[in-house]
Amino acid sequence: MKIVYFYQYFSTPKGAWGTRVYDFARQWTEQGHSVTVVTSIYAKSDLKATRWTEEQNIDGIRVKILNLRIDNKQSTLRRIWTFLVFAVWSSWYALTLPADVVVASSGPITVGIPGLIARYLRGRKLVFEARDLWPDTAILMGALPHKTAQRLAYWFERQCYRAAHLIVALSPGIQQNIARRYGFQHSISVPNATNLALFGTPVPNVRMPEELSDKKVVIYTGNIGAVNNSNLLFETAKALRHRTDIVIVLIGDGQLKQELVARQQKDALPNFRIYDLMPKNELVAYVQQAWLAIVPLMRAPLLDTSSPNKLMEALAAGLPVIQTTDGWIKSFLEEHQCGFTFSSDDPAALANLLSQLADDPTWRPAMSARASAVARRIFDKNQLATTYLKALTDVFQSKQAPADGLADRSQWISG
Repeated sequence: MKIVYFYQYFSTPKGAWGTRVYDFARQWTEQGHSVTVVTSIYAKSDLKATRWTEEQNIDGIRVKILNLRIDNKQSTLRRIWTFLVFAVWSSWYALTLPADVVVASSGPITVGIPGLIARYLRGRKLVFEARDLWPDTAILMGALPHKTAQRLAYWFERQCYRAAHLIVALSPGIQQNIARRYGFQHSISVPNATNLALFGTPVPNVRMPEELSDKKVVIYTGNIGAVNNSNLLFETAKALRHRTDIVIVLIGDGQLKQELVARQQKDALPNFRIYDLMPKNELVAYVQQAWLAIVPLMRAPLLDTSSPNKLMEALAAGLPVIQTTDGWIKSFLEEHQCGFTFSSDDPAALANLLSQLADDPTWRPAMSARASAVARRIFDKNQLATTYLKALTDVFQSKQAPADGLADRSQWISG
């Protein structure tokens, strides 16, 4: 098959961002398929370009790079402008690239524009990948405050789902939300994946910084901002100041990073550390040597559907996970007994939980083993790439317009 993948945040393991598209596309090309990714330059990616439009071959993947930079630190208006420019610019490739199946990976929802153009003007089979629920996410972040813009965005979201031969949701919560709001059933769940060979294989001769040695490291990796409740982690560290054995570590970047660095220095807080972004193949050593991973999303029903890649990577490294949502992740951790859930607005409760866990050495070995096992069984990138490819093949071979009657495959959550 010829697969064209529109995704604005493409990265390889040399970058500091998720590698889902890279991992899947690389496996598909190794099986003889042609994969072209149309992308831009994300601040956390390792991609670089010197011309307006540049084509690179990355491990067999044909990558069309639009020299358009996007960064979480940009203003809301700048990011919206970048999304729109990418949508219009990439539409040229929707018109001109040969394709058997086109995948439009959202957010942002504007990536649906080249998808719809490929679908209606070139008659391509369209798969719409819902990484999160746009425009709900944008509204939650305050990026779409005007009701008219919100109505237009919801209308466009519906058109993307309606036009797709298949909807691929990154979590069962997203899949169920789409079905409940719009009634569309032509969907499957293919969650974020993890590279078991990378995160599940101990990295030799790499130690964390000296200030973290012999500490129980609670690690967070990713965007440092309001949605990810980064202030909560700082307040929890303050509540744990008396515990010299517990250190909360953030590795990443984001709008709150400099503020938190300044607050840490002002309060001389020894058990709160922030480190810069690092490539995934360097980050893995920190994750493997940590004591616990934390996924502290802010309390919002919309975020109950999230599928954060850091969850899968932590489990693959054998790390029990503490998280804050009330959706599928909470149920998943309870069912597989590989983590804990706490109230996201209560740093005292989190500090108390961490203290209790630190004082009891008996719980972690079995929970760590269960974390590794469930990652191997459910989140292996090779297995999920095969599942995804089978779905794309079904779409390609189908003679129907939208993919009616596809089986609901959300049962992966039960293992």
